[in-house]
Amino acid sequence: MSKATDTLEFDDAGLVRDMAGAGHANLALIEDAFDVYLEAPGASVTINGDGPSRARAAEIVRELYARLQRGWPAGPGDVRALIKAVGKGKVAAAAVEAVIPFPRRRPIVPKTPRQEKFIKSMRTNTIVFGVGPAGTGKTFLATAYGASLLARGEISRFIACRPAVEAGENLGFLPGDLNEKVDPYMQPIWDALYMTLGREETERRKLSGEIEVAPLAFMRGRTLSDAFVVIDEAQNATIAQMKMVLTRLGERATYAVTGDPSQSDLPRGTQSGLAHALGILQNIKNIDAITFEASDVVRHPLVGRIVEAYEKDAKSALLNL
Repeated sequence: MSKATDTLEFDDAGLVRDMAGAGHANLALIEDAFDVYLEAPGASVTINGDGPSRARAAEIVRELYARLQRGWPAGPGDVRALIKAVGKGKVAAAAVEAVIPFPRRRPIVPKTPRQEKFIKSMRTNTIVFGVGPAGTGKTFLATAYGASLLARGEISRFIACRPAVEAGENLGFLPGDLNEKVDPYMQPIWDALYMTLGREETERRKLSGEIEVAPLAFMRGRTLSDAFVVIDEAQNATIAQMKMVLTRLGERATYAVTGDPSQSDLPRGTQSGLAHALGILQNIKNIDAITFEASDVVRHPLVGRIVEAYEKDAKSALLNL
């Protein structure tokens, strides 16, 4: 296949230098991944190679430049993550708006189209519901997005809450202070925070009050402002609890509500507040809902097949009623 050269023109030569990296290390990674040759004179980047390879390299270069314009990181680790997302022979899997950036850390890149929609929706809506089976990344992505906002100074607090149905909402009989009582039920949140911010920064921000976890019932009477709020395992909230926490919304606050309506632990006959909210709120501006499916499961491939089997069984049972 014949080779040719494309030239990409940009406005800021300084950003092009940052994009190329020290010793053009970033460009070298792109060259190795797509079998092209790159040069970055001034405010332009030239790409030499075959047509499909030039197109894939150009996609990476444009996304890196757009990321730098937004103040996002663009080190070798970031380039590798984008290369992995693009994949050889494919168009970019994630737009720059769907990459969750972290200062001095690798960005989080969505692994499925619905994960990408979920991240984009959190950027543009005030309340976003992410619903679907376990293993689809709902809680992780919501936590990572909120942690990214906190790390970049766009919010002053990250708050996570969930109904502590298993222990009873008051948690009074459990030993320790509030955090010690709640932490076992918030472990997925802590795992995501440790992975994205690091344990030391997470603990520091926790002590300063920038990161807060609490049972859902503890949100009563508060106004949640200048914060990103994750309401996890929301299928275990009653209708009254869901109304209460949603109406705590204050200025410059964003909510991500995650859960699986089919897995409620509420007493038999009690309607899930998550299912109820999904039914009455979706036509309101600045509220969105992303529904994940078994194909979005990013754990072991067998988990997706197990979820599909249960979904098929549930549908069959409904048909036989």
